[in-house]
Amino acid sequence: MSEVDAITPDLNHGVVLVGLMGAGKSSVGRRLAKRLGLPFFDADQEIEKAAGCSIEEIFNRHGEAAFRSGERRVIARLLEAGPHVLATGGGAFMDPATRAAISKKGISVWLDAELEVLLERVLRRDNRPLLQQGDPEQILRGLIAERAPIYALADLTVTSGRGPHEDVVEQIVEALQRRLANGAKDGA
Repeated sequence: MSEVDAITPDLNHGVVLVGLMGAGKSSVGRRLAKRLGLPFFDADQEIEKAAGCSIEEIFNRHGEAAFRSGERRVIARLLEAGPHVLATGGGAFMDPATRAAISKKGISVWLDAELEVLLERVLRRDNRPLLQQGDPEQILRGLIAERAPIYALADLTVTSGRGPHEDVVEQIVEALQRRLANGAKDGA
């Protein structure tokens, strides 16, 4: 039995990736799900499916509060889907109700990345509503200052750097193995 095979039967909860935009939650999440043989969900894509429009359109038409409300409901639904890997949006973990649901039904993993890495990644696309409100570097600095203390509440923290996403996947698998070996979250 491989080390990954040993994780999956003990993984009663989903693995929920949290962190800032550009940390690699979706890219790493797809690879992690494949490695663990679990389904993968991207909360942002699921929100867009449920709303029938893009996140940018939701922000523009209804505002951030309406988006966050929908996000909370979609993530709660996804957490009921059994063991899987879930990539959340950057602000999802900031919501106390979402954080509580993740804590109850998932093992949260903060993908922590330095400002330079985040900036390099997010500037590749122009569909980030929060970054369209001013200087992206200043906005990201503010988000890091505001959100890092909350992200630090995650069950596990893994650094997402400039290296291959497979390296981050390996770090997550190792962290999950250690956590499950210590009996945390089993049967909770």
